[in-house]
Amino acid sequence: MATSTQLPKTMKGVYIEKTGGTEVLQYKADIPVPKLKDGEVLVKNEFIGINYIDTYFRTGLYPVPSFPYILGREGSGTIAAVGSGNTYSLTLGARVVYMGTDAYAEYTPVPAIYCIPIPPAISSKDAAAAIIQALTALTLIRESHEVKKGDWVLVHAAAGGVGLWLCQLLKAVGARTIATASTEEKRMLAKNHGAEVVLEYHDNGDEFVKKVMEVTGGEGVQAVFDGVGKATFDASLACVARKGTMVSFGNASGAVPPVTIARLSGKNVKLLRPTLFNYIATREEFEKYVNELWDFMTKDKMHVRIHEVYPLKDVVRAHQDIEGRKTTGKLLLRP
Repeated sequence: MATSTQLPKTMKGVYIEKTGGTEVLQYKADIPVPKLKDGEVLVKNEFIGINYIDTYFRTGLYPVPSFPYILGREGSGTIAAVGSGNTYSLTLGARVVYMGTDAYAEYTPVPAIYCIPIPPAISSKDAAAAIIQALTALTLIRESHEVKKGDWVLVHAAAGGVGLWLCQLLKAVGARTIATASTEEKRMLAKNHGAEVVLEYHDNGDEFVKKVMEVTGGEGVQAVFDGVGKATFDASLACVARKGTMVSFGNASGAVPPVTIARLSGKNVKLLRPTLFNYIATREEFEKYVNELWDFMTKDKMHVRIHEVYPLKDVVRAHQDIEGRKTTGKLLLRP
């Protein structure tokens, strides 16, 4: 193993020993620095991304492989050690961004297949804020439903991390976006990031569907990108145009109940529940979409909205803020 400096034996980090509320998050200063496996690099984290999926693992909605478990699935920093095996020409000291696990810590062992250098024109902070949420949005509009110029598209929770990226990317490719958000401030934020029409989502789904149909001339939308889940699913499905696509990619309001497949036949609707990693399962796919993302960020001057950078020790407050819908854009931790 090649190392750039003498590595410490212990590090600061956050782990859970059981699932539950934010009280299960434990900040410790004496966690052993991890050993590398074949095909891994060790990244000294500068910024760590927080995603809603982190709360799913913390609460037990998604199972963790074993306890104790370090949360977090992305970050940016510099390579402190390079392991054996195929490490895709990554070098010591390189400034990189990555996707993986065990990110809520000073050092993270990262599968080299999902670690990539950051271009000079992009900051480490922006790269950490973009890598999962922006790649999610990009693969949604390229793979889940290939959005074309002029398509009407509905985006729920449009002021959130993925939502703001969707608004910007959809505008860049010439789509027409209807965005929902819970407050007037958040709706204006979505509009400033590219949404053409902004709506408040009410509990009365029928009224919401009626408004979407009015906006689209009675046709409905070619695609819905819904990260909210249970609360919006039925109305979203009703908004889809004939031969359109319903993309349910998150559970912010709870998991969507089982769906009777015959419901799709009325308008020949396609229904997907995609995950990012199934679109970037190979190094070639990962590099393709990351490089396209770098181009969008630099050439289209996309705004990376960062809600706040929290000290790693304030992880409880960070989780409370994201679950309490107090945030817009990206939350980051800094060790």
